[in-house]
Amino acid sequence: MAVADEKVLTLCSIPFWQNSNAPSSSSSSSSVIHRVHLQSNGHKPAEHSSSHPGVVSSIAKSLLPTKRRLRLDPSNKLYFPFEPGKQVKSAIEIKNTSKNHVAFKFQTTAPKSCYMRPPGGILAPDESIIATVFKFVEPLDNNDKHVDHKKRVKFKIVSLKVKGNMDYVPELFDEQRDHVAVEQILQVVFLDPDHSNPALEKVFRQLAEAEAATEMRQKPAEETDPKIVGGGLVLDEWKERRERYLAKQQVGGVDLV
Repeated sequence: MAVADEKVLTLCSIPFWQNSNAPSSSSSSSSVIHRVHLQSNGHKPAEHSSSHPGVVSSIAKSLLPTKRRLRLDPSNKLYFPFEPGKQVKSAIEIKNTSKNHVAFKFQTTAPKSCYMRPPGGILAPDESIIATVFKFVEPLDNNDKHVDHKKRVKFKIVSLKVKGNMDYVPELFDEQRDHVAVEQILQVVFLDPDHSNPALEKVFRQLAEAEAATEMRQKPAEETDPKIVGGGLVLDEWKERRERYLAKQQVGGVDLV
């Protein structure tokens, strides 16, 4: 059952039916007459704003695409098994490809029915993590053919450059809002679990890896202190030391009660 319904938006070219030669020639003529009139009266014509390289460079910089700090896998979609009335899971790998520590955070348009584990964190350079995304799939109505047909849920991953290894708190993104970058907006895609699909199989592998990593983090650390083999070794060693001490006292002529 095909659930994901993708729409492709195409850009339409604007027809150039207007004649741009006439206005440009008239405007250029009036500009020349105006400059001659100013010079004859001793006034210096105002310089064009393009003579300020700082303004031009700032505008050009704002038009450049933001350099991404994270690499996502999948890159722009979250694949879920289509199981109406149940809570389903997806997975996404997040890797820090920059040379600095980077904080990341999930955002969603449906926080009541979706949540992420972990919802955010800090990654060292070249460090990666597989995050698990949980979503409740609403039951279908009689006239609905697709899940979330009335409202499409989307996820967004934002990033923030931080100084060194530090504890993650969500307030970091509020305190440094001007430096937060949008890494990717993820589209939700539902797939039929009864049919073989490479994307869904990859999700299942990532979920297994995420579960194994979570168990390793929650597993208590092994004790590093030396263990005593045998319950009576400590007591036997204490008795042996006491006997040697008593023997030395008897040799010295001291009577012990």
